Amino acid sequence: MTITVLLADDQALVRAGFRSLLGRAKDIEVVGEAGTGDEAVRTARAVRPDIVLMDIRMPGTDGLTATRTLVGDPGLTGCRVIVLTTFETDEYVFAALRAGASGFLTKEIEPDDLRQAVRAVAAGDALLSPSATRRVIEQFAHRPAAPTETPERLDVLTAREREVTRLIATGLSNDQIAERLVISPLTAKTHVTRALAKLGARDRAQLVILAYETGLVVPGGTA
Repeated sequence: MTITVLLADDQALVRAGFRSLLGRAKDIEVVGEAGTGDEAVRTARAVRPDIVLMDIRMPGTDGLTATRTLVGDPGLTGCRVIVLTTFETDEYVFAALRAGASGFLTKEIEPDDLRQAVRAVAAGDALLSPSATRRVIEQFAHRPAAPTETPERLDVLTAREREVTRLIATGLSNDQIAERLVISPLTAKTHVTRALAKLGARDRAQLVILAYETGLVVPGGTA
């Protein structure tokens, strides 16, 4: 299956660079480009990409607003947004995750990592880097503007699904979760899939956010 990608960045050279790097993968196809948030939304609705690489800082409608629009569009339920930023601690990254972005990348990412990141998010394995997951989400969770979810939101999960969700939020991959709980990677993936379905979460990024907002994981805690 080919993963289709829309590039949204106000710098043509950046878009050209990403197009060239992604074009080297046989399973990834760039199907559109946009230089503004409004153009990104229009183009996404026209070409219906699997992934949108979205720059946060663009003229006019910024990437954050565009992300909210795309994620909330019922006609784009299969589309996932990856935020592009210059710094991993960019304050807009946190807001973008809350808006529904499935992850983030820095523009300094290595070519192979870029392609693997697109594949990972297309498969539902957001936020890309386990170490970045923990660092970014902990900072995100400390922000006073963060809304609070009641712990009862997690009552639909079994004890094992709750534990798997906790481990995801501390930055562990499926393989690491399997090793920690002494289960097979396939079983770990099944628990993740069921937790996503029960909580109505789009991907792992939303599971992480829910884990922090419900108090299942405390920022700064250990895995």
